[in-house]
Amino acid sequence: MAPLIPNPQSLIPRIWTNAVFAALLAPTCAVCGALLDEPLSGCVCRRCWRSIRPITPPICDRCGDPLPRSESLNPHCPERRSSVTRARAVGEYEGTLRDIIHALKYAGRLSLAKPLAAHMRLRGSDVLADVDCVVPVPLHWRREHQRGFNQAREIARHLGPPVIGALTRRRATRPQVELAADRRRMNVASAFAARRAWFRGHEVRGKKVLLVDDVSTTGATLEACAAVLQDLGATEVLALTAARVVSRQRHP
Repeated sequence: MAPLIPNPQSLIPRIWTNAVFAALLAPTCAVCGALLDEPLSGCVCRRCWRSIRPITPPICDRCGDPLPRSESLNPHCPERRSSVTRARAVGEYEGTLRDIIHALKYAGRLSLAKPLAAHMRLRGSDVLADVDCVVPVPLHWRREHQRGFNQAREIARHLGPPVIGALTRRRATRPQVELAADRRRMNVASAFAARRAWFRGHEVRGKKVLLVDDVSTTGATLEACAAVLQDLGATEVLALTAARVVSRQRHP
């Protein structure tokens, strides 16, 4: 089938509307501050989206970290058992990608969830394939009330598979990025549980589950969530995040 070619006349109203918005409101990019030529396309300019540096092969087949040479596994992965079979991320938690996540998370730019999810579908196609459902990493209810939303849930809505709110965060924890690596697992230990009251009709037993979050630091939060999902009977737990913190010390 030949690709559909949009009618140029159908683009005229959008072009004019973009021009009017740009002239009257002078909206700026949420990341770089440049004037937006196409404000209807979102609050981040195309240049910033194009500047994201994705994590590309060779990568560890388990944790998704970039590898210095053509190997299949990060040499540190076999040192510990993981509840997460495979993890993937769009890029490293730095630069433009970090700023975009901050704009979503702390400035409430919810429109960024959809394009972020599009990048995650592209870079995480191997972990998205054949999953039965998506489970967003939950926020503690106080933090979600203060923020007004859970960024992981907003992203998960645009990934495609059914979204199941299977988990709850039963105690507040400090943000992982504020802690040293050796304290992060302790920080989230026993922090997550099944959402029993709501969850009775939404089992994950026997299902292949994809955990979704905005950022993975050491992977401790994903591990804690995955352990609960395994206890609930999930056959496999994979993970997909918008970004991950990559420690250069992991790869000699």
